[in-house]
Amino acid sequence: MSAIVNRWCAVGLVVGVDVGGTATKAVLVDGDRVLAHASKPTPKPGPDVVPEVVDLVADLVAELDPAGTADVGVVVPGIVDEARGVAVWSENLGWLDVPFAALLTDRLGRATGFGHDVRAGGLAESTAGGGRGARDSLFLPIGTGIAAALVLGGRVHDAGGYAGEIGHVDVGHGEPCACGRHGCLEAIASASAIARRYAARTGTPTEAVDVARLLAEQDADARRVWDDAVQALAVALAWTASVLAPEVVVVGGGLSAAGDLLLRPLDEALRERLTFQRRPRLVAAELGGLAGCRGAALLAAKRSASC
Repeated sequence: MSAIVNRWCAVGLVVGVDVGGTATKAVLVDGDRVLAHASKPTPKPGPDVVPEVVDLVADLVAELDPAGTADVGVVVPGIVDEARGVAVWSENLGWLDVPFAALLTDRLGRATGFGHDVRAGGLAESTAGGGRGARDSLFLPIGTGIAAALVLGGRVHDAGGYAGEIGHVDVGHGEPCACGRHGCLEAIASASAIARRYAARTGTPTEAVDVARLLAEQDADARRVWDDAVQALAVALAWTASVLAPEVVVVGGGLSAAGDLLLRPLDEALRERLTFQRRPRLVAAELGGLAGCRGAALLAAKRSASC
């Protein structure tokens, strides 16, 4: 991916779409201004999920750009090969080797920028969010799953689509993961894992945001589940700091809404695990849940103009 610049591409209207594990979000932007946004539930995994997702993207684009004049960028989760326009694999959405760029271009009737959701979010946060001004940064959205975007030397590092899978490193617990292994960071520290583990302890179905609220109310089960997640995140960030030495870690995704309930203990746990290594600043993402969408818009803009 091309070097990041600290400004948005001025190429007129752009629609950016972020296909998430539970919701698909889209924005209509003009430069750095968000003019409109929309969201719809992402189809559940199944034999028809790919055409359903393509149709959903087309519906959102038509809703935001009925005149059909905007450039379009779309980002998806999993392993993504941007150069070929292929979604190589997604465990959460159940697809394998899908030529999404070609399918979207055919369905939308116009060339479509295509990329990875987290790397696009990292691009957006590095350009105009919590990571701006840093040469080396890590974007860490914590939501249905956990992945990371690496910005090294001012460039988004993709390694053919395989970089950033921090959610599937073993952080030393016994929980099973959807990838088929045990001990993965995602299986204990994602928002969905926090909700699942709290429900397993208490018998009360809930969401991660509710666990954060209960934590503030001194709920013992919420404290245990939250502490497990924080320690697992600290393990992953400690080796990341040792190997890559990012200046800043931008924490995004739904769990970032917990603010200091997450960032403060995570910073303390990370401090305890580092000695001479550069300790990254931990900051909340500034673009919120629209980081992926805005990154998708950047991809479309970069496709249409030299920035």
